Amino acid sequence: MGYLRRAEEIRAVLDNGGSVPAPNGGVSVAAQPKTSPKPKDGGGKDKEDPEQAKLKAGLDSIIIREKPNVKWSDVAGLENAKQALQEAVILPVKFPQFFTGKRKPWRAFLLYGPPGTGKSYLAKAVATEADSTFFKNLCLSCSLLPIKVFDNSHMLSLCSVSSSDLVSKWMGESEKLVSNLFQMARDSAPSIIFIDEIDSLCGQRGEGNESEASRRIKTGLLVQMQGVGSDDHKVLVLAATNTPYALDQAIRRRFDKRIYIPLPDLKARQHMFKVHLGDTPHNLTESDFEKLAQKTEGFSGSDISVCVKDVLFEPVRKIQDAEYFMESSDGMWAPCEPEQRGAIKITLQELDAQELASKVLLPPITRADFDKVLARQKPTVSKADLEVHERFTKEFGEEG
Repeated sequence: MGYLRRAEEIRAVLDNGGSVPAPNGGVSVAAQPKTSPKPKDGGGKDKEDPEQAKLKAGLDSIIIREKPNVKWSDVAGLENAKQALQEAVILPVKFPQFFTGKRKPWRAFLLYGPPGTGKSYLAKAVATEADSTFFKNLCLSCSLLPIKVFDNSHMLSLCSVSSSDLVSKWMGESEKLVSNLFQMARDSAPSIIFIDEIDSLCGQRGEGNESEASRRIKTGLLVQMQGVGSDDHKVLVLAATNTPYALDQAIRRRFDKRIYIPLPDLKARQHMFKVHLGDTPHNLTESDFEKLAQKTEGFSGSDISVCVKDVLFEPVRKIQDAEYFMESSDGMWAPCEPEQRGAIKITLQELDAQELASKVLLPPITRADFDKVLARQKPTVSKADLEVHERFTKEFGEEG
């Protein structure tokens, strides 16, 4: 229910002006003050609808900046998905002369697969690839991501939307938000609208628990996505789901690219272990990484990330339990075995009491650390889940 509380806050901003408190320690941003729009501008044209202007002002008031740092090389495998996204996002901005006549960029992507396989990660990789700045909306999880390519004349914007945040508690409010979101994307074109968990927003019609508001939002998305496919505003819709079969058929057909993001293969898992370890001191060999990849068949990218995070704490656990330390020639202390030459019986707490805490070194990560963690960790994706996604791929999708 957290998003409903945040919805109350944004409603207060829209109605009364003021400051929206940012969650999780973020920076609060003041709302645009309410104004009384004139019915006509200087050229005799109608001014923007005041309700629409108010909603846009509310959206603008809660945008903060965040810089992603996900390179293509960080995304293991998924070559088909990366190539398709480059064709749709990067190349049209950098080389617009390639996309003339009948050759048009893709306008709607659906990324589907088990949880934790990197669907949302790909969106950040696209942003980083194009030297971007990521804007995350604190209240509506709607963000604008201007991507600067070459110079200020080339801009790409990303609107990232959490589906649950589009479902407002006020009848008709979410429908307006959908319309305004797409309009903001068109105004900022070339741009991307990224909708996470689209299945929670666009389930199959006729379900007993579907509300009138949900039906109206779904209809609004259908209309807006149809417009994206037919206009020349250079807007791409990118959506992600863990349950593709739950999508409404009409929504599914709006995506001209439906790409399966599967569990990582052997080579990808090996790469993930290296990426997540980074420059942390370790003594693993290429053979060790290969064996770790073999032992983690069925693990998602998220599972491997959790595994490595747990392993990173093993040196800390060792040093807390150590009863013997050895002092090196430079005055640094490291845990050791009792039989080692120069071993001194002392604990970490005793070293701290002697004001030597800053001189204690963590031991490097070993293959045994990984074996210990993997002995207690299990994959989170079931075979039944995989079979569902593979069946959907045969019927409607393509491999990523």
